[in-house]
Amino acid sequence: MAKGSHSRHASGQVWRPLLISLLLVSFHFLPVSSRFFTSMKLARTRKHLRRLNKPAIQSITSPDGDIIDCVLLAHQPALDHPKLKNHKIEMEPPILPAGLRRKGTVEIDGKMDLSMFKPQLWHHIDKCPAGTVPIRRTTESDLLRAEKITHYGKKKHRPFYAPPKSPLIHNTLNENGHQHAIAYVEGDKYYGAKAVINVWGPSIEVPNEFSLSQLWVLAGSFEGDLNSIEAGWQVSPDLYGDNNTRLFTYWTSDAYQATGCYNLLCSGFIQISDQIALGATISPVSGYDNKQFDIDILIWKDPRAGNWWMSFGQNCVLGYWPAALFSNLAEAATMVEWGGEIVNSQPGSRHTSTQMGSGHFPSEGFGRASYFSNLQVVDSSNNLQAPGNLNTFSENSACYDVEDGYNSEWGYYFYYGGPGYNDGCR
Repeated sequence: MAKGSHSRHASGQVWRPLLISLLLVSFHFLPVSSRFFTSMKLARTRKHLRRLNKPAIQSITSPDGDIIDCVLLAHQPALDHPKLKNHKIEMEPPILPAGLRRKGTVEIDGKMDLSMFKPQLWHHIDKCPAGTVPIRRTTESDLLRAEKITHYGKKKHRPFYAPPKSPLIHNTLNENGHQHAIAYVEGDKYYGAKAVINVWGPSIEVPNEFSLSQLWVLAGSFEGDLNSIEAGWQVSPDLYGDNNTRLFTYWTSDAYQATGCYNLLCSGFIQISDQIALGATISPVSGYDNKQFDIDILIWKDPRAGNWWMSFGQNCVLGYWPAALFSNLAEAATMVEWGGEIVNSQPGSRHTSTQMGSGHFPSEGFGRASYFSNLQVVDSSNNLQAPGNLNTFSENSACYDVEDGYNSEWGYYFYYGGPGYNDGCR
């Protein structure tokens, strides 16, 4: 098996000189004032990169061009957070939710046998050593795509819709062009959520749009104190520079205003797994009338310390969001959502053709429409159980729709998604 680059300096040497040369050539022909601002931006970019990219003891070049840096556990970005300066990393969750459904005899123990299962492309090249965490390297081109360098990795708007009659409702039905097809529960206290999420590669019409499928664990309001923990898969050309389907997380403690970010692009989420890289490409993805591929995601609150843990797949505890990050989620979530979301930027003054899920309506069913299955929530006794009073919502069912159901194999489930622009969606 071919090996990736093991030098922290060797990785990226091919594209960096070319990018810098192009910038310098452009710089030479700029007016003096423009040269000054360009120089300042380059300096800020490099300073921010030094903050984001921690020193690696090994680097792996993924087949998709990503560089995965293996960073010592104690040097990861999370510990830069002022509330976590003296935080002692927990290397395993103190307790798992009771009733956790496992495939076969696999146990959640923080390890994954990558010789049998390769859910991310970089796994085909190499693996990170014990005592490190794999982190997707941020590049200059990543930062230069952002409107502001300091905004890279943060959501531009509040892209979450609280359904009607919800305590989290806000004024605009379809704020900033975000559209959803979701299932949700509210009206109780929730200590976690779980789902099996069907994985696809939806097409994105313009680079500043995205398509994602995720679960939300929420408490608070949009008046400034919304706490949200989110995880799933997404296609986001703006964030990653390509159209690959990638694993992601997000968190905020103030309604997306100043706190939180995607993946490890700010301090906060503490990773303990040396197996999975947040923001890395998921492979393979499902095909229409072809093989279907799923990911399992579970988020739950440790009833003792109050940290919010996340597991990926059937046997990998990825890490946790420390209790210190949150206010309203310090006790419990008041709402859980599962489903899809896209951005409609109205290209050409019409609805976008950016796809949600598989890009096909739920009525097409298995192998054609995307789905969430085995929906569960964690109750106050730390038990996984079926969600009560499951509701569904979509802003415009002619663009993206959702249909729920129940059976003995999948438990509570729903199909969702759609193509966007069509004769009924303009």
